[in-house]
Amino acid sequence: MGQIAVASDSGTLRTLVGSCVSVTLYDPRLRLAGLAHILLPESHGTTDEPGRFADTAITELLRQLNKLSRDKKPHWKAKIAGGAAMFPGHEEVTVGSQNIAAVETLLHKNRIPIVAKACGGEQGRRVSIDVATGSMDVAYTSDPKHHS
Repeated sequence: MGQIAVASDSGTLRTLVGSCVSVTLYDPRLRLAGLAHILLPESHGTTDEPGRFADTAITELLRQLNKLSRDKKPHWKAKIAGGAAMFPGHEEVTVGSQNIAAVETLLHKNRIPIVAKACGGEQGRRVSIDVATGSMDVAYTSDPKHHS
């Protein structure tokens, strides 16, 4: 949780999310991908764990990916998953929905299109991204796999 990973050429990045949101940024032409596991929408000035918060994680993910791009001009695309209401009925606005809204807002501000989204609901998800292709697999913790 709260981690950021980036990779180039090949491999798979994976995480498991509930109310957290996974943000995948990738450029299939450059074969670069990164994954952030975001716990909360805002850091409120905390900078020691940038992967934990939407407002710092997306900035840090872009920084790490742009460093890997070796000065080539990347065209990032985003895929997001998670943001479930893990305890439905306990809150009118859930942390999951706040995470989704924060991530969508920040991606829009950075002009990064969201090309796939598997968010909301009441179940956690296993998420993996193929670095070479940008293909994201999402499996609900108790359902068959969904491919995007």
